[in-house]
Amino acid sequence: MVPLSEPKAETSLVRERALRSLGELPPFSPILSKLLASLANEEEISFVKLGDLIEKDPVMAGSLLQLVNSALHARRGSINSVRHALSLLGINKLRNAVLGMSISRMWNQMRTPPSWSMARFNMHSSAAAILSDLLAQRLNVEYAEGVFVAALLHDIGRLLFALRLSEEYERILQMHESEGKALLECEMEVAGVTHPELSAKAIKIWNLPEPIQLAARYHHDPASDPSAKGRELTLSRVLDASNQYVNSKGVSIPKKCRDCMDPTLVESLGLPEGELQSVLADFNTEYEAMSAFFR
Repeated sequence: MVPLSEPKAETSLVRERALRSLGELPPFSPILSKLLASLANEEEISFVKLGDLIEKDPVMAGSLLQLVNSALHARRGSINSVRHALSLLGINKLRNAVLGMSISRMWNQMRTPPSWSMARFNMHSSAAAILSDLLAQRLNVEYAEGVFVAALLHDIGRLLFALRLSEEYERILQMHESEGKALLECEMEVAGVTHPELSAKAIKIWNLPEPIQLAARYHHDPASDPSAKGRELTLSRVLDASNQYVNSKGVSIPKKCRDCMDPTLVESLGLPEGELQSVLADFNTEYEAMSAFFR
């Protein structure tokens, strides 16, 4: 990847505005705070504790039961209790589902410009998270449990551009489309900062583990990830492959991302062809079932 040039002097104020926008991120819900704390190993979360939290949030409880009763987890008879749903999904699947729903709901509370589609953003983030998690479960990658939330949050920087630097964001998109420059190059030229850099800074503010920060920071350039030294696979590489696969299927941010739509990257991760096809089939099933909750 061609190194990005340093921001020009006239972009310094834009960069400062972008960095200040990190202080305007919305507060977490109690459920989201607990789940993110568990990822950071600050406190263990049990079935009982998580069940108590979900039951205190009627909207979340209803969404969870709807998910469990969908075709994805269809069983004889309907599931009508949160505790039963927990026992069926397991702690990891349940945590991922609630993380996705909670983060989507948090974003939906924010005012966005007319040109920005929060539904598309949620769909892209959730699709990348689902595929990243399915791949990481089958690969020899350290801290695989963090890739789902890393994928959910990998494009926060892009959201911040749209919210706080809307004019500059439009210039970035126009430059990318009309001049054919790489998206990150356009971001650096216009704003003096890239969206992965902003995403990583936001994740650091939220005190999430360093592997999650690095996955978001290098999801467009995993070869530069400092955690890649001596390792065949990193979270950033899994996220990059998932992100590009999802983009190639038409669920991209922006709609036309010229340099980030390679569906073959998932093949380079090393899974046997039959196992990879099984993962992609599972992805399609899970995404169809969960996508309704991220709109």
